[in-house]
Amino acid sequence: MDNASLDVAEGRIVALIGPNGAGKTTLFTMVSGFQKPDTGTVTYQNQDITGMAPHAICQMGVTRTFQIVQPFAGLSVRENIAIGSHLHHPKRADALAEAAVVAESLGMKAMLDRPAQDLTVAGRKRLELARALATRPKLLLLDEVMAGLIPSEVLEIIPMIRKIRDSGVTILLIEHVMQAVMSLSEEAYVLAQGKMIAHGTPQQLVADPTVIEAYLGHGAAERLKAEHANA
Repeated sequence: MDNASLDVAEGRIVALIGPNGAGKTTLFTMVSGFQKPDTGTVTYQNQDITGMAPHAICQMGVTRTFQIVQPFAGLSVRENIAIGSHLHHPKRADALAEAAVVAESLGMKAMLDRPAQDLTVAGRKRLELARALATRPKLLLLDEVMAGLIPSEVLEIIPMIRKIRDSGVTILLIEHVMQAVMSLSEEAYVLAQGKMIAHGTPQQLVADPTVIEAYLGHGAAERLKAEHANA
């Protein structure tokens, strides 16, 4: 990171976008405690959480999903979700009961007793989201939860994320599916080569020459402008 900074206000859906290799997942890794930043601080609810252990940060209410989904293949969907529930429920029965409630909220009730290894890509993505929700987050970091999904599956996930926000969970999402970014986020930050190069509404950013250059390369903004003029 190169003096990259962002602020996520409570109750909002904020997107973090940028080209591959920009440092987006690294930023999530530092916020969630899996990596300590060399400089700078991570502040959550006016408290410095820089360098705290991931489980401690999770207990405070900050939970992340992972870009590469790796469920516990030998366990059922119910048992996978219960791993998140155990953060607040020491007793197995209570954790499994809450797992069922979370699964139903995401339309996964029929999958509860299936082995996680039998799920489709879309099912595994939904399971990753469910396991995170089972920790009862106040701030949810979603790392490309829609990557690899076909358009109809994306359309199913979008209202779920909006429903999660409406339940009182603040969301910061990394996403390359611009349909989702435009539909869900109220504001977005653009990260490129470890630097935060732009911030605004999604509508403002897709028209920003700096953002276009970051995604498509030097001269892209002028080429697009010329193509539009000649159309």
